[in-house]
Amino acid sequence: MTQQETFTQLYKQYAPGIRKLCLGYTGSAAQAEDLLQESFMAVWNNMPKYRGEASWGTWIYRVAVNSCLLYLRKEKTKPQKVDADALHNLAAEEDNEENNVQLLYKSISKLPETDRLIISMVLEELPYEDIASIAGMSENNLRVKIHRIKKQLTEIFNSYARV
Repeated sequence: MTQQETFTQLYKQYAPGIRKLCLGYTGSAAQAEDLLQESFMAVWNNMPKYRGEASWGTWIYRVAVNSCLLYLRKEKTKPQKVDADALHNLAAEEDNEENNVQLLYKSISKLPETDRLIISMVLEELPYEDIASIAGMSENNLRVKIHRIKKQLTEIFNSYARV
């Protein structure tokens, strides 16, 4: 199989999950789409360097996480403006599934970097073994961390939903 064919197959398989991961980091669909493209550009450019020590999926998620973290570092240097009005409008709209999903991703974007990575992969239903490998922790530590993240995420989500 050529590099192009392999890449196309990997993109079809992993792009939806990577898009959700990026959305969890940014809270913005447009920014998530940009990060998705950046992530897969990095995958394409680094495919010859893939050593096969981890599965393609684990490697691609790691590349995407690195792209997201680089994006966040760049964003930290920019002046921050809180878009509270958008959050208020979002929470004030009718409670339907689409708004709740948007609100969930906004809530995820407020979590610390590592927590965003972990919860995004949990939502993508990756096996805990893979998530632990990507996050660099044991599975037991991961399970405790996921429990704490869910608790924190619930608090953030509910605070937006009350607005």
